[in-house]
Amino acid sequence: MAIKVCVAGATGWTGGLVAARLLELPDFQLVAAVARQKAGLDVGEVLGKPKTGIIITKTLKEALEVPFDVLIDYTKPNAVKAHTLEALDSGVRVVIGTSGLTAQDYTEIEEKALAHNLGVIAAGNFSITAALAKHFALYAAKYIPSWEVLDYAYAGKVDAPSGTTRELAEELGKVAPSQLGLPIEETQGAKEARGATIGGTQVHSIRLPGFVIAFETIFGLPDERLTIRHDAGAGAEPYVSGTLLAVQKVMELKGLVRGLDRLLFAS
Repeated sequence: MAIKVCVAGATGWTGGLVAARLLELPDFQLVAAVARQKAGLDVGEVLGKPKTGIIITKTLKEALEVPFDVLIDYTKPNAVKAHTLEALDSGVRVVIGTSGLTAQDYTEIEEKALAHNLGVIAAGNFSITAALAKHFALYAAKYIPSWEVLDYAYAGKVDAPSGTTRELAEELGKVAPSQLGLPIEETQGAKEARGATIGGTQVHSIRLPGFVIAFETIFGLPDERLTIRHDAGAGAEPYVSGTLLAVQKVMELKGLVRGLDRLLFAS
């Protein structure tokens, strides 16, 4: 049977493309959509497709009046946690593509998911090539003791670091904390210039016009350096296939899985 899906952020940059793809695929059934600015309109027409009879709602509470299996969230950092907890309380699994959640947020989400015996998959980046960059960085951290992460995004991105690099830094910390040549507290001048310490990794967020989303992990050894970098283009297409894979996988899970790489490299 087709998996019944609701997309929150159904008219946004990524959410709109995901919703449009769901309308085309037989393994999925888009049954509800949430978007504040387009509430009351038919989601098909808004997405440039024939009418579907699916009327966009302003809130998730309204959308939950129609039964569905999975919520896909591509909204805002200040909305995604509440959406996730509300969905879980309603017996709905969740795929989180929105960034901005902290480790503590994810702890609460995991506790709620386990309490309801449901699954949640969250990824700061559902791009397969970004997942590979993260996977390779985690592998390199087993052999190279020192690294730092650079986080690039467009000038108006409100969360820093991005969900992608926060997730990466926290996962690197599970391998080992990066070894610093000089403790941050011994830095002379503006200690903030050394970045934020997340999971034992120094993370530096750069917000400038000309970037979409990019990140790089720089590993250093005496007389050599390794850089693992991912750059995203202006389109949201790279995130669609990973999101749909997560929708299928979340039906089989209990608790929280963070990172598309965990699905691709489960073995």
